[in-house]
Amino acid sequence: MNGKWLWPWLCALLSGPLWAAETLYLYNWNNYISDATIARFEAQCACRVVQDYYSDNEEMLAKIAAGASGYDLIVPTGNAVESLIRSQQLRPIDKARLPNLKHIKPAFLDTPFDPGNRYSVPYAYTLTLIGYNTAKVRELDLPTDTWALIFEPRFLKRIKGRVTVLDSQRELMAAAMKYLGHSINDTDEAKWKQARDLILRAKPFWAAFNASSYIKELTVGNIWVAHGYSNDMFQANQDAQRAGRPFGIGYGIPKEGAVLALDSMVLHKTGRHPDLAHRFMDFMLEGVNSAELTNLIGSGNPNQAAIAHIHPEIADNRAVFPDAVTLKRLEMMRDLDRKSRRVLNRIWTEIKLR
Repeated sequence: MNGKWLWPWLCALLSGPLWAAETLYLYNWNNYISDATIARFEAQCACRVVQDYYSDNEEMLAKIAAGASGYDLIVPTGNAVESLIRSQQLRPIDKARLPNLKHIKPAFLDTPFDPGNRYSVPYAYTLTLIGYNTAKVRELDLPTDTWALIFEPRFLKRIKGRVTVLDSQRELMAAAMKYLGHSINDTDEAKWKQARDLILRAKPFWAAFNASSYIKELTVGNIWVAHGYSNDMFQANQDAQRAGRPFGIGYGIPKEGAVLALDSMVLHKTGRHPDLAHRFMDFMLEGVNSAELTNLIGSGNPNQAAIAHIHPEIADNRAVFPDAVTLKRLEMMRDLDRKSRRVLNRIWTEIKLR
């Protein structure tokens, strides 16, 4: 081949994916970043992003504990971040490489699970709340601003078999604890037993413990009330609208308070590309890129610079962006010590078997 034509051919080849300088290995929740965002980062850094997915924090922690390695970035929830820090699985972040960290709202920095943000960079958050069929709750004149809707027989008897709760010991116990006026992080066994009794009283009225298909069940109208995550309720409402259902899916934060789950980007100590991982974190802290996730799945967003790029119907939704008064009633879960975990496991087994 003539040298005149060889050079452009080599340049094109070297710029292609086979010759990408690096590959970023990301371990993330499913559907927790848009394809467009990934493509934009790959084009900007001339790299590849390879993702593995998990469906809950326990699954991710178990895989890491079993020896999974090579992940540059993981996106765990606060209590899982705390667990990873305690087990010395994380690499400290270099804030000098993250000029866009300034966009994060102060309320989401310096959290109890990572004081000073030595290891974590806020990514997005969800609220655990009540979703409901708007037509049915209006017809039955049911309250939608209290956990009483899923715990009190006087309401449940009208929707028996049409209610699901999350199949998650921490989340369901948290809802019960909040309804009883306790902190979700209170580990007093006597209070846990109060929560257990509340749950067992309500259980006969529920259709199922469901953490996987309640979005579909709400969308088709099989379920009228669900204990679940704010971004799932957003998706259920979108699906109901697309399907032309004669009802919508509403969702709201109970007045007693709820769980706020802040997911953060962390660097695993076995990752081989910390420089590229820092570039990705700072990229995701840009307002446009951060907003893309919220517009995709309706997640809460801790990034002030993202607000201008978020669709108004999401930005104005108080169940996604709670006001200052409501924010004070929300709590982030803390990691449990081994003794408390054993106690809670025993109580959860009792709940499921009775």
